[in-house]
Amino acid sequence: MPEKGKITVFLLDDHEVVRRGVHELLAAEDDIEVVGEAATAEDALVRIAATEPDVAVLDVRLPDGSGVEVCREVRSRNENITCLMLTSFADDEALFDAIMAGASGYVLKAIRGNELLSAVRDVAAGKALLDPVATARVLERLRGGGKAPAGDDRPARLTDQERRILDLIGEGLTNRVIGERLHLAEKTIKNYVAGLLSKLGMERCSQAAAYVARIQAERQQS
Repeated sequence: MPEKGKITVFLLDDHEVVRRGVHELLAAEDDIEVVGEAATAEDALVRIAATEPDVAVLDVRLPDGSGVEVCREVRSRNENITCLMLTSFADDEALFDAIMAGASGYVLKAIRGNELLSAVRDVAAGKALLDPVATARVLERLRGGGKAPAGDDRPARLTDQERRILDLIGEGLTNRVIGERLHLAEKTIKNYVAGLLSKLGMERCSQAAAYVARIQAERQQS
């Protein structure tokens, strides 16, 4: 928890009624201050960068993207901002993506008001707030989906540049940050990512990140 002052919070939810309800719940607390809100991923990225909250409460499903992608981008820009994912659906896939993006918590909108307040305070204090059973399933996917199958020749299909980018995806970096690392335009990185995902038979960067984790675990065990 911040040493001085209030816990500052930013809200991202495309449903105005939900956003207002959460805003009023948080603002009623003496130790919490809502410093901004947004209804879209694009707007949130701009406003979160400007307000630099302690905690960003992010809806997972948005009209112009995903709160998980917002989390990944926010965390790549400023690791001091913790992200609490708020969703209507108990979805292992979304939880998996949220963990890979660096989220500190993942709670359902059916949560009680006092539980949400506790969740905000916990992640602000640096605690991880993830359902242990669901998290165990996710971690098992990293370990026990475990090793790349013997004879998996997919990495050999990648160019040297694509392998470099795959390793950086495995570190949880966004296209923008990868572009900065490699001194390439973000659009160029997107093209590389689309190509390497196609060669690996994958659709999302989170799948590629998990794949890298499995390969690294296999190397450590061998």
